[in-house]
Amino acid sequence: MTDTLYFTTGDGCRIAYQLAGAGPVLVLSNSIATNLHMWDRQLAEFAGSFRVLRYDLRGHGSSDAPAGAYSLDRLGRDVLELLDALQIARVHFCGLSLGGFVGQWLGIHAPDRIERLSLSNTSPHLGPASYFDGQIRTVLAASNMSAAADMFMHNWFPASMLAGPNETVDAFRAMVLATPKVSRDASPPYAIAICAGLSPSLPPPPW
Repeated sequence: MTDTLYFTTGDGCRIAYQLAGAGPVLVLSNSIATNLHMWDRQLAEFAGSFRVLRYDLRGHGSSDAPAGAYSLDRLGRDVLELLDALQIARVHFCGLSLGGFVGQWLGIHAPDRIERLSLSNTSPHLGPASYFDGQIRTVLAASNMSAAADMFMHNWFPASMLAGPNETVDAFRAMVLATPKVSRDASPPYAIAICAGLSPSLPPPPW
């Protein structure tokens, strides 16, 4: 079993990460409301060719969930500070959804740290802001993350996988349910932290 390690960012947020394999470094960045275990089924294959660095974005998994909002600049700098702490100069980076937003930020603001950039199920813009305002209100009004988990499962998986017991769906649902609705220090809610940070668009990409 791969050990979970931690480092602390410049603003005092503890970030969880795992390393596996050997070779060029491949960073895997998770989607919203999941954690580094979303890559469990791909790890063995990736680790055969790469030194795989998985981490939990702040507000996710075993990382701290400080008061938000979390800007893309902050999420991107979390990655750069992690690489600096591990003395890793350049990496391949694969980000899915929210992780893809982070990857785009790195490609624009720190291209010297990126060998190859893989962006999956993501976009250079999410909007309108009113949609995220609605998401914030919905999560605030709910007693837990169950409704959010239902929404994500229907977004992520086909009806055939949702029709009966499914280990993959169950694992992802558990990740969403474990995502803190409220920051662990009882500060403003997690939903505000992420959604408020994503409402603005990224700067126009240079390509």
